[in-house]
Amino acid sequence: MNFPDLPDFPWDVLADHAARARTHPDGVVDLSMGTPVDPVPPLIQAALATAAELPGYPTTHGIPELRAAAVAALERRHGVVGLDQDAVLPTIGSKELVALLPTLLGVRSLVIPELAYPTYEVGARLAGATYTRTDGLTALGPAAPGLIWLNSPSNPTGRVLPVEHLRKVVAWARERGTIVVSDECYLPLGWETTPTSVLHPSVSDGDFTNILAVHSLSKSSSLAGYRAGFITGDPALVRGLLEVRKHAGLIVPRPVQAAMTAALSDDTHVAAQKALFAARRAQLRPALEAAGFRIDHSEAGLYLWATRSEPAWTTTEWLAARGILVAPGTFYGPTGAEHVRIALTATDERIAAATSRLT
Repeated sequence: MNFPDLPDFPWDVLADHAARARTHPDGVVDLSMGTPVDPVPPLIQAALATAAELPGYPTTHGIPELRAAAVAALERRHGVVGLDQDAVLPTIGSKELVALLPTLLGVRSLVIPELAYPTYEVGARLAGATYTRTDGLTALGPAAPGLIWLNSPSNPTGRVLPVEHLRKVVAWARERGTIVVSDECYLPLGWETTPTSVLHPSVSDGDFTNILAVHSLSKSSSLAGYRAGFITGDPALVRGLLEVRKHAGLIVPRPVQAAMTAALSDDTHVAAQKALFAARRAQLRPALEAAGFRIDHSEAGLYLWATRSEPAWTTTEWLAARGILVAPGTFYGPTGAEHVRIALTATDERIAAATSRLT
């Protein structure tokens, strides 16, 4: 069989360190993945049940109520105006979309951030496309790639791209007919600054041509287990993606669509979840700094990007010996060689345990 040439799955490579961390007498504190640990809010659970009895196939485009709720949430929470609800397309979480988007769009070359969520590279490989890692447009020379991935706030670094940078990328791409796709899964989690959507009028000038934004409810609404996300932006691109996804049967289950509608219509639970992450961050960051770590970027998002100015795997081993499992920065690109990514996704009790072990 000629399967695509893919890198090793990162968390398989981490297995030995995970086993070491689990030997700690007080158990492992797993800060290696951004998986939610807090219960799904009751109003979302209740909404899921409202569609549990429906036997028919759901629509690929999603129910109108879901699309309207997404448009309203983006305006209310992030100041995005002018979106048409027909330009919203629900997805089975965001990871499948990231992995399949180059294939679905038919692009043959793309740009990914220098430090990047591994699935951007996987998506390029699945599409048989070439890719370049860079954060600077000048490094591309006269090239006109088919797609540029942006990720702000960044996974893994928590870096937030300022409006001026986003505008520069959009202008550069428009001159070349390049599609800009912004992964905004961590947009609600600003700590030291407020992240801006690529669809915000300060960036797009209200023109969504060749611009797409990817959103996930996994972090803000604890819906990783529901696989709940959506893509929006350029109506023509969304129509094209809808047609392909119809043929491929890439459909969000109807009960999940009901749950998403409820989640996007309520801001109270989003604020409560953010407060939980903020409290955990306020404990973990000073404990890491007291233990000799430097925290870089990390002004938003779900992670602390930390270094002790040594190889990432050495730091990973040091923490595993204390029962704390993290992700080495090498998972995200060569320039992550001396950093580790530390997630805020653990219970209050486990964050307290990690803090105690560090101090």
